[in-house]
Amino acid sequence: MNVKDNILIIDDEIQIRRLLEITLSANGYKITEASTGKEGIALAASQQPDLVILDLGLPDIDGLDVLHMLREWYQKPIIIPVNFGGDNLVIIILSVRNSEDDIVKALDNGANDYLTKPFRTGELLARIRVAIRQSQGISDNPVLDFGSLSIDIANHTVRKNNELIKLTSTEYSLLALLAKNEGRVLTHQYILKQVWGMGYIEQTQYLRVFIAQLRKKIEDDPAKPRLLNTESGIGYRFGN
Repeated sequence: MNVKDNILIIDDEIQIRRLLEITLSANGYKITEASTGKEGIALAASQQPDLVILDLGLPDIDGLDVLHMLREWYQKPIIIPVNFGGDNLVIIILSVRNSEDDIVKALDNGANDYLTKPFRTGELLARIRVAIRQSQGISDNPVLDFGSLSIDIANHTVRKNNELIKLTSTEYSLLALLAKNEGRVLTHQYILKQVWGMGYIEQTQYLRVFIAQLRKKIEDDPAKPRLLNTESGIGYRFGN
């Protein structure tokens, strides 16, 4: 980990900012804090952080509006904390902004990830590492390896245990989209739009059928997927 990675925390609760600051600083991150949306936008512009942790329940500007404004120019990762905490956990965020609709809106408006309870420190740090690694272009390798599974982006081929897997063009497009966004939650609507087009964004059952087909082809145990993970009511996440 680069000890100079700078994380901006935008949250109006001082206890939350302090707990995140302690956890992240102890793991080598440089922390910048903002208590309002306006302050957070200004700091994002002046500090150019490597990642933003953005709470949706801000006192001055709706968090979704802050997200939208940031995404007009800020291209680095943004993680949305949603009601996480407990024993051995990072923190508790008491917010009414924890519905599936809000999470979907945040992800579709450019958030890279979200955090839900119970949420352990190790998982928070892992999500941050993945998001920063992706933003630095490390995921641009033409061949993506995930254990026994290998995806050759340049040649549009997939192998498992060095044996070629036969995929339809749609199955490959779906798998490649998810794999290139390893660790990131992609909403049903985003996936449907990217793979099938705007006319299919409500066809979530259609997507489930293709996910089930892919699991049969790439998972060791399709009933207990290790790669194609469901985020209930939200979408899918590729990887552990």
